[in-house]
Amino acid sequence: MIHRKKIIAGNWKMNKTQAEARVLVEDLLRDIGRVDGAEIVLCPPFTALAAVSELLGSASNIRLGAQNMHEAASGAYTGEISAAMLRELYVRYVIIGHSERRQYFHEDNATVNRKTKAALAAELRPIVCIGETLPERESNQWKKVLETQVTEGFAGFTEKDLADVIIAYEPVWAIGTGKTASPEQAEEAHQHIRALIASKFGNPAAEKIRIQYGGSVKAENAKELISKPDIDGALVGGASLDARGFTAIIKNACPE
Repeated sequence: MIHRKKIIAGNWKMNKTQAEARVLVEDLLRDIGRVDGAEIVLCPPFTALAAVSELLGSASNIRLGAQNMHEAASGAYTGEISAAMLRELYVRYVIIGHSERRQYFHEDNATVNRKTKAALAAELRPIVCIGETLPERESNQWKKVLETQVTEGFAGFTEKDLADVIIAYEPVWAIGTGKTASPEQAEEAHQHIRALIASKFGNPAAEKIRIQYGGSVKAENAKELISKPDIDGALVGGASLDARGFTAIIKNACPE
């Protein structure tokens, strides 16, 4: 079996000014500056990217990520950010298709597909989010929903394209609600996603691709979730805004 290094990403969402971001990163560097059992990604808001990038300059184990990007290289897209703008700030990862982007900004699978292709073309590593709503889970439609998101989101991709892609499974009903999928539910969904990748891109691609879990991840539940064989890390929301809590999640994700 291929070893997949765990990846823990902190999605700060619309939180932290530049000054607040500096304090948080300085605290994290003290706590996890030497942790190497997992890849760590920090995704601050656009306005704090430069400040965080500067602080992470000497950290070999923590990467910088963005929360979104536009699919076009440049143009009349007021309020948007291009891949080249992110690269200039040494951004390595970018979150694509988060459920909040899908819900509030009406991004669909086709949009996610175009953005993911643009990210890869710019040598950014996309964290592509997929997941079902509560009605879809309760009506037992979640497998079909995930299949549609994978099929349409990665339409036109090759096995080679997937080498730099991370998938984040985030059950929408568990994001910011305090609810969490049980480790068994999360593992079942990750297995299903990996099987979908295998059916479309082959077993080697499925074995290599890293699939994170996202949905009210905390220090208390991180270890049990991330210890499951098909869960390769976590996309952490609110808990990533607290240095102590995020550090505990990271340490729980690292092998003994």
